[in-house]
Amino acid sequence: MAALIQLVKRNSKIYFKDKTTFLTSMISPMILFLLFVTFLKSTYEGSLESIMPEGVTVENGLIDAFTGCWFLSSILGVSCVTIAFCSNILMAQDRISGSIGDLTVTPVKKSTIALSYFLSNVITTAIVCWAAVIIGFFYISSSGYTFSAAEIQRIFLDVLLCVLFGASLAALVENFIKTQGGISAVASLVSALYGFVCGAYMPISQFSDSIQTVISYLPGTYTMGILRNDYMSGVLEEMEQDVPEELMTVIKDSFDVNMYVGDTQVESAQMYFIVGGAIVVFLLLYVIFNMLSAKKKG
Repeated sequence: MAALIQLVKRNSKIYFKDKTTFLTSMISPMILFLLFVTFLKSTYEGSLESIMPEGVTVENGLIDAFTGCWFLSSILGVSCVTIAFCSNILMAQDRISGSIGDLTVTPVKKSTIALSYFLSNVITTAIVCWAAVIIGFFYISSSGYTFSAAEIQRIFLDVLLCVLFGASLAALVENFIKTQGGISAVASLVSALYGFVCGAYMPISQFSDSIQTVISYLPGTYTMGILRNDYMSGVLEEMEQDVPEELMTVIKDSFDVNMYVGDTQVESAQMYFIVGGAIVVFLLLYVIFNMLSAKKKG
């Protein structure tokens, strides 16, 4: 246990001391937030207002809170994965530079070394994402909406779950990277594409039926669903006071608050089960591949 703690500290310190890696991790959420404020905010507001029939009005502050919560949940859903891939680069860099050899010649088990990379990735990614959550709370408060203590607690726990998902996926994928070019390529690919394939930038309901079907079978899609449910629950409750129930269903469907596989709605508990199951599967595969690698070298 002492060796594991020391390795986790070592990996975490290297991440935060490496300004290039740290800034690269922060670029994605910063760019997304700037895009939202400068361009996308008005687009989402227009989409919401276009759904409203004549005679149904919602306060501007509530519309601001709705669009802000929707996109903040998207930013965090993407960042929990993209930052995890950037943070986990240390594992591949140690292998490429040969630093991993200095660790494996010690009495520390290879499984302990592998676990230390995963845990340090979870810690560093969670710190950065939780910082983004706090900034997001201040931004939403500027619209006049405030989160309850229960909502804040659920959001922090949801982000931790999504970080575990991103860290386990990064550990599995980057376990196979052997070159510096491969590290950069994978990190860039994930940063560029992940948000699109899980419905972060544009509601899934706006894609074609075939693409919606494919996206509905990706576990990352449901990290977005989990975050949106807790980020937007209070805003939606306030909107329900002025908006008919049938129209609220249309709004939830249009903005992926309600998520479907085919015609079947995926409940909140099922989303947690899907994401939790994906984490377990990714970690099991990560452990198995590390065990096979150790046996091969032995």
